[in-house]
Amino acid sequence: MSDAAAKPLWTPSQERKDASNLTKFARGCAAAGAPQGQDFDTFHKWTVEEMETFWSQLWDQCGVVGEKGERVVEETGRIVEARFFPDASLSFAENLLRGSGAGEAIVFRGEDAVQRRLSFDDLCALVSRLQQAMAAAGVKKGDRVAAMVPNMPETIACMLAANSLGAVWSSCSPDFGEQGVLDRFSQIEPVMFIACDGYRYNGKWLDVTDKVDAVSKVLGCKTNVLLPYGDEAVATAKSAVSLADFIAPFKARPVEFLRLPFDHPLYILFSSGTTGIPKCIVHRQGGVLLQHLKEHWLHCNISKGDRVFYFTTCGWMMWNWLVSSLALEATLMLYDGSPFYPGAEVIFDYAEQEKFDFFGTSAKFIDAVRNSGLRPIESHDLSSVKSIASTGSPLAPENFAFVYDGIKKDVHLASVSGGTDIVSCFVSAVAWNPVFSGEIQGPAIGMDTDVWNDDGKSIRQEKGELVCTNAFPSIPLGFWNDEDGSRFHEAYFDRFDNVWCHGDFAEWTANGGMVIHGRSDATLNPGGVRIGTAEIYNQVEQMPEVEEALCIGQEWESDTRVVLFVRLADGVALDEALTKAIKTRIRTGASPRHVPQVIVEVADIPRTKSGKIVELAVRDVVHGRKVKNKEALANPEALDLFAERPELAS
Repeated sequence: MSDAAAKPLWTPSQERKDASNLTKFARGCAAAGAPQGQDFDTFHKWTVEEMETFWSQLWDQCGVVGEKGERVVEETGRIVEARFFPDASLSFAENLLRGSGAGEAIVFRGEDAVQRRLSFDDLCALVSRLQQAMAAAGVKKGDRVAAMVPNMPETIACMLAANSLGAVWSSCSPDFGEQGVLDRFSQIEPVMFIACDGYRYNGKWLDVTDKVDAVSKVLGCKTNVLLPYGDEAVATAKSAVSLADFIAPFKARPVEFLRLPFDHPLYILFSSGTTGIPKCIVHRQGGVLLQHLKEHWLHCNISKGDRVFYFTTCGWMMWNWLVSSLALEATLMLYDGSPFYPGAEVIFDYAEQEKFDFFGTSAKFIDAVRNSGLRPIESHDLSSVKSIASTGSPLAPENFAFVYDGIKKDVHLASVSGGTDIVSCFVSAVAWNPVFSGEIQGPAIGMDTDVWNDDGKSIRQEKGELVCTNAFPSIPLGFWNDEDGSRFHEAYFDRFDNVWCHGDFAEWTANGGMVIHGRSDATLNPGGVRIGTAEIYNQVEQMPEVEEALCIGQEWESDTRVVLFVRLADGVALDEALTKAIKTRIRTGASPRHVPQVIVEVADIPRTKSGKIVELAVRDVVHGRKVKNKEALANPEALDLFAERPELAS
């Protein structure tokens, strides 16, 4: 490692470490044997080895509302069968609605057209009326409530009302096509469908009421409710009752919470891949609550009264993650629409005006801001921002540098990684540790995250499979309609016995941090050597000529050859000189094995609606295989750019 790579980009002050929630928690665990001294590796080891003590302390110190019960973990020797707090009884909604009074619970902006604010009392009142209306409509424990909705306050209120009755919530964003919505919701047979009249994107109003009617007809729910995006409904759906009419018969009163077992289903989330219909992943309420409390409070240092922002839609797990910060009595800062309308500064305007404490976004957003030329460090007052979080895809080293050079110098950059599969993180931010370029700081507390080689051996500073070798509360209950659990086992436990194999290609660094090199099912294998695609992107996307790239392995002459697709900057063409420059950059910055044998220019790169490039779908197109779930894509038409390319025929 070079001196430049070894030097941290940011180091927390001792004052900041002492004031961190992680330090407060460790001190609170001192009587239970927790190590003191702010050595994260030692503390993390204790949380894994003393699993029962750690999770019990987290419940107590976070003040979880509910009956805890006597037992913390019931184990059988199989991590998928472990049951946390098997005697507990709680309500997820009750924990999120613990705040009260006139303090702000939610601030909402729908681009530059809609603004709303809800106090904790406002939110509780709306949840109460929705709860009564849902109960009157027949919604009960175990029923599914499906929603095609924007990231707005009424969406959160509907979720909490459904959960307060013991119903299971599932959502997607309104930009999904009709088939994409049905591919998800028809599998889970909801009793109620909630949708919006439309949404705004890039300054345009997009009416979705025809889609609402079409989806409602197929789902056949007894009740369909239409939420107005603005203050007044601008459109109506024939199949749905308006929110105002739905709750009109009911007055606000104290919300009644149905306390249920720790493992009662809370959410159904969907895989976003393009290799088949989405998998329906069922998450348990207690596991989600504890994992999110841990990540918000201990990893991200969020506290009561903090103003918490994450740019997300309701079709990405980060919406579920964001909403849980209400359990710390934080204020949710919601944004719906394009993060670049009317310009690249819009989210930073929001952060400055509303004084965000925690600013969460995607790696792609940070890259786009850097490429836009905006330098918020010069144009905006971000003095309130304590942490900037990034997830969704690996954050490239140049974007680590841009955060400190172009956004804010004294800020905790929290690159994190996990997945919809566990609706939480395997590696995350560490309040005690410095930030190094390109690295996630460390493993999630309480989780024995590791990197294994193909022989199932733990490795350091080598690339391998990201695994977790101990039980944790947010292991899903399973997949919906997977009665014998075989599909669930195949997805996560087939590779290594009794070990969660996540499907990420990862590497521990000399600093004790982690680098994610991409999805392991998308790794390249030229000559039998595994290469992570992120290593190639980290080099080529630093070139000003290249806007973005996508890399696959093409089956070729009994082997695999590396093919790189590039979307170039305006006015740039892929000529012989640029091709040579790209290969030279990759050879010197990564290795000769990373150099693509073929480079192809394309006009667009296909992405999921949460912004992830879809290497596997492109690989299927290149090999003439059908892509089964195009509805998961934000721009499915881009796939056509990769079919039957003459450059790949020789």
